[in-house]
Amino acid sequence: MTAQLSSGTAACPGCIATPAEPARPIPEDVQIALSLPGIHCSACIANVERELNAHPGVEDARVNLTLKRAMIKAAPETRAADLIPVLERAGYEAHELDPGALSATQADKAGRDLLMRLAVAGFASMNVMLLSVSVWSGATDATRDMFHWISAAIALPAIAFSGQPFFANAWSALRVRRLNMDVPIVLAILLALVTSLWETALSGKHAYFDAALTLTFFLLAGRYLDYRTRAAARSAAEELTALEVPRAIRLVDGVEQEVSVTSLAVGDLVLVRPGGRMPVDGQIVSGTSELDRSLLTGETLPVFAEAGLDVSAGEVNLTGPLTIRATAVGEDTSLHRMADLVAIAESGRSRYTSLADKAAKLYAPGVHILSALSFVGWYIYSGDVRTALNIAAAVLIITCPCALGLAVPAVTTAASGRLFRKGMLIKHATALERLAEVDTVVFDKTGTLTSGTPKLINLGDHSRADLEVALALAEASSHPLSVSLAKSAKDAGIKPARVEDVVEVPGYGTEGTYRGQRVRLGRAGWTGGDEGSQTAAWLAIAGQAPAAFLFTDSLRPGAAEAVKAFRDAGKEVILISGDTKGAVQALAGKLGIETWIAEALPQDKAAHVQALSDKWRHVLMVGDGLNDTAALAAAHVSISPASALDAARVASDIVLLGNDLSPIADACDTAVKATKRIRENFRIATVYNIIAVPLAVAGLATPLIAALAMSTSSITVSLNALRLR
Repeated sequence: MTAQLSSGTAACPGCIATPAEPARPIPEDVQIALSLPGIHCSACIANVERELNAHPGVEDARVNLTLKRAMIKAAPETRAADLIPVLERAGYEAHELDPGALSATQADKAGRDLLMRLAVAGFASMNVMLLSVSVWSGATDATRDMFHWISAAIALPAIAFSGQPFFANAWSALRVRRLNMDVPIVLAILLALVTSLWETALSGKHAYFDAALTLTFFLLAGRYLDYRTRAAARSAAEELTALEVPRAIRLVDGVEQEVSVTSLAVGDLVLVRPGGRMPVDGQIVSGTSELDRSLLTGETLPVFAEAGLDVSAGEVNLTGPLTIRATAVGEDTSLHRMADLVAIAESGRSRYTSLADKAAKLYAPGVHILSALSFVGWYIYSGDVRTALNIAAAVLIITCPCALGLAVPAVTTAASGRLFRKGMLIKHATALERLAEVDTVVFDKTGTLTSGTPKLINLGDHSRADLEVALALAEASSHPLSVSLAKSAKDAGIKPARVEDVVEVPGYGTEGTYRGQRVRLGRAGWTGGDEGSQTAAWLAIAGQAPAAFLFTDSLRPGAAEAVKAFRDAGKEVILISGDTKGAVQALAGKLGIETWIAEALPQDKAAHVQALSDKWRHVLMVGDGLNDTAALAAAHVSISPASALDAARVASDIVLLGNDLSPIADACDTAVKATKRIRENFRIATVYNIIAVPLAVAGLATPLIAALAMSTSSITVSLNALRLR
């Protein structure tokens, strides 16, 4: 026997001939994505990952602090609805996202791509500079030609790779017959390479390979600085789409079927359990509960829900199961229409012309005309095409598109650093320029000017016995008013009474038995209380008049200071909220805001902002919720707090990292100073050109002079930008 089986067992011919039993397919793990708008540090990451990984069925959980998102690999039977309560008990707000809708935002390679091209250009320019030193030191004839050919072998592929961002942008502009800053940059690089190759082929004394590479390196450094000043741009419309519920429970003849939302049709019955979000627009057929509409409308308190009430996709069902008959699904839902509003508004913002592009409209034609005139003049004077082309290329190189290319990102980086230290993160490339033009400021109310959480204000008006009963009932509910009441009572040292048989009645409140009598805590109509203009929860104890617990929403730190600073600066301040008229009017009066709008829907907010823009007003919008995203995107410039939902933060240009609103007014002053520095940098670059261009036109500019002029102007521009710090 010449061979043995590695397992040490004999192979049975019968076994070999018998077909093996088909392998059963192994269920694939599921990917769950959760938005975590409340996380802010490494401790949050550790806590969230620990809670998720400890849950049965979760195989791996990873949290991305930048995106404020958790990506979870779990067993097939695990659902997001199982994990969200786990995080909420740990103190973290969580919302399910559709992983498929986020696929386009996972891999942003722009930063790594720019850094790689910058590294290649830097490495190549250092090597070519070393060769150029030998030429400048006196290398002649064959030695000089050899150094030039080696420089060409390094420069051509390096620029072909590193210069792609400029080539692509210049081509995009030329295709639509316009000029931007990249057109003269590309022309200068290409002419430097062409004339250098020509000079090398004819054994000329001068080559511009080092200047072309240095120019490319400095400009890429500016692009990378620009990229690093802001977070990776993600589409707010994509974030809103991802917030749509990916799965739903359809009722067919009373039988529950978990299906994809895309398979739902108008007329289907959909079951939404407590804690779930509405997957469709529809009407409640059966059940009573309360709805949290704060993310969509900005309403402070949950809304009572019963049969016949219309609901919208994205609203959260709080206390009881609801059966919904779908009236709009997929792209026809209100949430999807909001995403369309955001997409349209974002496209309008992209049409803003930056200061760099405005400068390019003046700079590019002037440089091209001057270079062309230099070529024509020297050709007529000398009759030598080679000499004329060399001088024309020198004019293009020495006119310093490098300084102009650095003028904006150098200032933006310095200003962004200053604002970051004050708690503000600049996301958009032209945000500072637009912020400097603001003359009208629009604030959202709930979660922006206020904390968004109700606060009990009349704890001392109640007897200790009433507080003990109220605490026992409040502890059995997750309603925002009950949570606030329970916290205030516990902080005051109150202990809960022995209330038995406590149950939560969806949509109404909680009730139980205390000393043989029925007690209730909840809505006025259910407890016998009086409906008033102020937010209240009522306690009903048999034999006593109903007692009201009154609540208010506290101001954010710095809200009053920010509003006052804007008014003192001569800017108009407007309050637009989805909350009730009484609540909005009271806050506007407290802050001294004369113009206010209440009960505004998301499309109403966007329409008001657009109407102001149509009147040539430059609007700053400050908001935090889904109901603000369209308005944030439609405004001239926008700011959202870090506590805002992902979609609101993505739609905004600037993110406020802390709770204090006072830095917002200071940001406008910084923006004005930054814009001033940008214009100064353009003037510095222009002065350098006025000094250097005559030298180039006169044929006195050697490659060394061109390189020194570029470097000096770039350094000067950067130092001027640092004055902002």
